[in-house]
Amino acid sequence: MMIATLIVWAHALAGLVFGVLALSQVSRAGAALPHMAFLVALATTACWALAIAGIGAGDPISWIAEAARNIAWLVFMGALVRRGHDAPSVRPVAIIYAMLALMVLIGAGLSAISAALPVWSDHGAIDQVAGILRMLVAVTALVLVDHLYKAVAPSARGGIRLAVAALALMWGFDLALYALSYLDAAQLPALTLLRGIAVVLIAPLFALAAHRNGDWALQLSRTIAYQSISLGGLLLYGTVMVLATGALGTVGGDYGRLLQTAFVVGSTTALVTIISTPWLRAWIKVKLAKHFFTHRYDYRAEWLRFTDTLGKPGDGAAPLDERIVKAVADLTDSPAGLLLVPDGAALGQGAVWNWELAAAPLQSGEAVLARYLESSGRIIELDSVRADTADPAETNIVPIWMLDRADAWVLVPLVHFGKLAGAILLARPPIDRRPDWEDLDLLRIAGRQVASYLAEARAHEALSDAQRFDEFNRRFAFIMHDIKNIVSQLSLVARNAERHADNPDFRTDMVATLQNSAARMNDLLARLSQHHSGRPDALGPVEIVPLIERVIALRRALHPIATAGLRDAIALADPARVEQVLGHLLQNAIDASPVDDPITVMVGRADHAITIDVVDHGPGMSPAFIRDKLFKPFVSSKSGGFGLGAFEARQLAEAMGGRIEAFSREGEGSRFRFTLPAAVTAQRQIGQAA
Repeated sequence: MMIATLIVWAHALAGLVFGVLALSQVSRAGAALPHMAFLVALATTACWALAIAGIGAGDPISWIAEAARNIAWLVFMGALVRRGHDAPSVRPVAIIYAMLALMVLIGAGLSAISAALPVWSDHGAIDQVAGILRMLVAVTALVLVDHLYKAVAPSARGGIRLAVAALALMWGFDLALYALSYLDAAQLPALTLLRGIAVVLIAPLFALAAHRNGDWALQLSRTIAYQSISLGGLLLYGTVMVLATGALGTVGGDYGRLLQTAFVVGSTTALVTIISTPWLRAWIKVKLAKHFFTHRYDYRAEWLRFTDTLGKPGDGAAPLDERIVKAVADLTDSPAGLLLVPDGAALGQGAVWNWELAAAPLQSGEAVLARYLESSGRIIELDSVRADTADPAETNIVPIWMLDRADAWVLVPLVHFGKLAGAILLARPPIDRRPDWEDLDLLRIAGRQVASYLAEARAHEALSDAQRFDEFNRRFAFIMHDIKNIVSQLSLVARNAERHADNPDFRTDMVATLQNSAARMNDLLARLSQHHSGRPDALGPVEIVPLIERVIALRRALHPIATAGLRDAIALADPARVEQVLGHLLQNAIDASPVDDPITVMVGRADHAITIDVVDHGPGMSPAFIRDKLFKPFVSSKSGGFGLGAFEARQLAEAMGGRIEAFSREGEGSRFRFTLPAAVTAQRQIGQAA
């Protein structure tokens, strides 16, 4: 008895609060649909609360009042969605709201019929179906509330946040009431009381929402509209399932559960089979775009997908040319495509995507077609050419093999800065249609975009070729420098042979020099080969003094060279590269020194590194020359020099983790210091890092 009294007072208070709130909105309602719908929803909520307080929750009038309340709030939500948008763009959402309103009316009607039946009659099945429908209405309404919030632009959500929260609480309590009472009818009075108290607390949220939002304007997203269509289909399917299984359970008798199971499994299997058909999905998309939206394409979504296909290949992705065909084909749902690329003056077969290669000849177009596509940039509709309704300029230039293929739909030119980068032949979409202005505009823009991708890819290929030629030319320049050094050595040997030919030691050095020159020439030929992969980068401990003596021994016949310093120096290096660096430094010192003035090679240690100093007493160099020109390629202080020795020596030294420094004073000579990491120190650092 106490709960019944509290139910009356709670709902009476709710009716009073919503009634006052409705009266406060009368002056603001005007002719605007959201304001008027908000006023009506507040008023019907007040009437519903008063009906429960005065008549009772189980009376047919209360069910009708609740149905009116739900429909009024649905109209208000639909008005928010419709606000500021044309009819085609909100039509899918309006269908969902209409279907839900129909479910509300069916549930209220079933409850009214159940209440009108005699007490002694068996109307439990009707009450059960009505209860399930009310739960389904509450769940669907909550989904639509979530849809309403997500459908607006993020900047506009603050204005409706309170209204959305209030609606979610209202239908959330409805769902809790019907679900828990369905499981245990004894809890119905207590749950009804709690719902009445909740409705009283919800009223201030509606008041604040009305105060903060003056225009109730939203921005509906196209993706949400498509999702709404899917939601509507699911709601319709759920409603049919509830009604059909309820009817089968009533008339089936002992076999009712078996009939219900068979119906649900069979209908669900059939529905999934139908929906999974690609043709049906394409048909639905075309019909929705045609009848519910002003434009066929959601350009933002299409462009994001287009750029993702081109710019985010991922692991194991197809080559760029194939991704280009797929990206353009996906715009119009074409199932296949063929890329035609410039082949001389005509067009040749390029990348394919789901296209039968046997159906296209290697020579895929005449020169006149390529010139027409390049000059006009027009998309050729092959159906128009087949029907002789196309531009006369296109009638006789399309190859016969394209026209013979019934699935060939359009030919899209790819023009970049007035040059034809290729053309894409698209297959006919699953739903046959003539390309309209939107198709042509989108394909034309996409064609220009992918043409830039193709042009950039070809530019990268050309740059790569140029880099390979540059590497070959650089290698050839170094080799020419080395050849010059070898020629200089051989010339000195030839001159000295005139004076020292009878000296056995000289003859021994001369033979060693000739052998070394031949070996270096063979190495130069290997380095010149474009297939030569270069020396390995592996470094290891190298005894410096024996290596220096070996290099000096090959040049003592050319010039006097002395050694000094450490005898046990071990560096972490590549012996062949060290020899090459020392060869450059010694040759430069020999060229710069007087004939009988010896060159000194000194080995030392400094800061955990091995140093090799090559000292000559030649004319020296100015600080400006050392700073600005010494290590620059093609700059030399010697007549006829290539200017590559110091440059290549520095590169080789840096490749081994070392460096080369030059110290010189004009008129006094030069000192070149070749520094390498000490083997023990370097190995210890590597071990600590590991």
